[in-house]
Amino acid sequence: MADSFGDRVAAAVAATGPLCAGIDPSGPILRDWGLGDDAAGLRAFCAICVDAFTGTVGVIKPQVAFFERHGSAGIGELERLVTNARAAGIVVIADAKRGDIDSTAAAYADAWLGDASPLAVDAVTAHAYLGLAALLPLVRLAAATGRGVLVVARSSNPEGRSLQRAVTTGGPAVEDMILGEIAALNGSPDVPTGTVGAVVGATLEPSVFPLSQLGGVILAPGLGAQGAGPDDVARRFAGCRPGTVLPASSRALLSAGPDPAVLRRRAASVVRELAAAMG
Repeated sequence: MADSFGDRVAAAVAATGPLCAGIDPSGPILRDWGLGDDAAGLRAFCAICVDAFTGTVGVIKPQVAFFERHGSAGIGELERLVTNARAAGIVVIADAKRGDIDSTAAAYADAWLGDASPLAVDAVTAHAYLGLAALLPLVRLAAATGRGVLVVARSSNPEGRSLQRAVTTGGPAVEDMILGEIAALNGSPDVPTGTVGAVVGATLEPSVFPLSQLGGVILAPGLGAQGAGPDDVARRFAGCRPGTVLPASSRALLSAGPDPAVLRRRAASVVRELAAAMG
């Protein structure tokens, strides 16, 4: 069996640090970089990012929506990015936030986690609003192929907090229930530890569930533009096993482009700051 997603993330963090670079080719960023808001602009943008991050950042997170808005041409550029980044030794997390039931969930699994798919990545983000058990087709295929599923549990956007903090009939808040169910999946016989992880905003103070017991990778968006700094990350995720927390930065990092050398230096600086804070 292939190494698990958790194993590959731990190796990437050991080699280059915990930073996860967001690949967010929005219209404004493309214009700021002097690129067209089209497929050619996407291709140039992604090529600069792969050049800048190879050997400097071990994990990237393309936001799928910025590619989907260009239709089939944009999806083609996403496929190209995934191929080039993985060939460069970069772990790729597709920020697609998929989620459904039965055959639809299985189709999402085939698209993002199946060996034969041109979109196959190391991990994909997912929503559990239909219940974490509805994501089992993704989890099973991820376990079989050495990939991962990162479930949104605690997002920093204000619209999501009232729902995620709502108390269930069993007692815990929705977010803590989801985190507990993820931990149980990672402890089950057929799911390699680290297969299922969580998305937990780096701007949020810890909830009741101890993240050190999750058993999977934690993607922590919010570093930089959303207000979280390296010291915040170190404090909020204290106790988590080294190599399991991926603080993610997009806008603050990408503002250093389009010169790949400058972007590389910005990424290296953030990596050093995270290393100093997280130990």
